[in-house]
Amino acid sequence: MEYRRMGRTGLQLSVLSFGSWVTFHKQINDGIADELMGIAYDNGINFFDNAEVYALGESEKMMGRVLKNKNWDRTSYTISSKVFFGWRGKNNKPNQTGLSRKHITEACHEALQRLQTDYLDLFFCHRPDKNVPIEEVVLTMNTLIQQGKILYWGTSEWSGVEIMEAHRVAQHYRLIGPSVEQPQYNLFERTKIEKEYLEIYKNVGLGTTIWSPLAAGLLTGKYNEGVPEGSRMGMEGFEWLKDRWMAEEKIRKAKAMTDLANKIGVELAPLSIAWCIKNPNVTTAILGATKREQLESNLKALDVLPLLTTEVMEEVETIMQNKPLLPEF
Repeated sequence: MEYRRMGRTGLQLSVLSFGSWVTFHKQINDGIADELMGIAYDNGINFFDNAEVYALGESEKMMGRVLKNKNWDRTSYTISSKVFFGWRGKNNKPNQTGLSRKHITEACHEALQRLQTDYLDLFFCHRPDKNVPIEEVVLTMNTLIQQGKILYWGTSEWSGVEIMEAHRVAQHYRLIGPSVEQPQYNLFERTKIEKEYLEIYKNVGLGTTIWSPLAAGLLTGKYNEGVPEGSRMGMEGFEWLKDRWMAEEKIRKAKAMTDLANKIGVELAPLSIAWCIKNPNVTTAILGATKREQLESNLKALDVLPLLTTEVMEEVETIMQNKPLLPEF
């Protein structure tokens, strides 16, 4: 396993990590979660990602039960949660969502209870909140760090401008700013990582824990001929995923990427993940899996990484035709 520093922090994260979105509680039970987290840990993964909203809190409860059962040395792994959407779904009342001091603080306490841990290594603002002053967000996160309840705080799906505003406020008040962002990044979604955040990497440093490196499974090749029964895009409540990804042009590119993977003798999934982590601004790519075979296949991305020569990367660009245009200086 390769480990990378998270931005300019001292924290080292495994370049591949394991997340629970969609899968925990919805697709897998405690037994499978225990098996998959065990495989991940045994292969050197040291970051496990979660959020209050995943399965309305049940995902964190499941991960907490697994971690308690495993009884791993707490210093050997990192764990995260995210705050914004709440966990009560349609029953959310005022102050049970968003980034107010009240909700951030209470969400942190609830995550600690569900995950059965004394502190969170990472705590993300799951979305920006236009209704809360950024000063309130930064100060609240700083307080949680001072209290020892979280070690680092970050953002998820924030714009570059919003991240830099948080840094401006933190610098002004001599508080701790965000050190990590969790954006989507894959062969289809490239702008934030490759363009929008470039100045942030240089000016203040930014770790990235990217999600959906396989574009909701599209970059595994399993949707090349339609939506298989039991797959993520066939699940009730995730129709938006299908609407977003099952476009003819995206399928055509996925098929072309499958041909490229076959040409160099690898599977499409580990090739797509390897492409993500080849970018040095990616700290870690979060993997999701419902079966041992899926996770083991994804872990092969580390073996595929050395195969991504200049020629192969150029072939990828020829297929995708979506490299972000950078400003000329």
